[in-house]
Amino acid sequence: KKDIPAVNFIIHEIHCRRNIEICPYCSDSIPKSEMKNHVESEHGQVTCKCRMKMENSLLKDHEASSCPLRPVLCQFCDIQLAFNKLQEHELYCGARTEPCGRCGRNVLVRELKEHPRVCG
Repeated sequence: KKDIPAVNFIIHEIHCRRNIEICPYCSDSIPKSEMKNHVESEHGQVTCKCRMKMENSLLKDHEASSCPLRPVLCQFCDIQLAFNKLQEHELYCGARTEPCGRCGRNVLVRELKEHPRVCG
């Protein structure tokens, strides 16, 4: 699957047919001696902590961006919690009040960033 000089084509093709296989799952060119290891490590089925099954090669991306149990920080108090608990927590956490240092009024935590524009 790469360009090679025409002069070397026949020798190269013979070498590839003997030593290289195309992975049936991802279509990558893999040395025959490494194919079994490639299939087990990249395409073997694993189960995430959220109980979703997927290929091993997809697990890191899943855990980082789409797993409902991935850790995230609350925008108001910076505690770490599971993504599927974030919305409920932030509804509660953002509804707390804190006194404004300038005007003394109690302000909802979710409105603290914009409060200085209307303060006083």
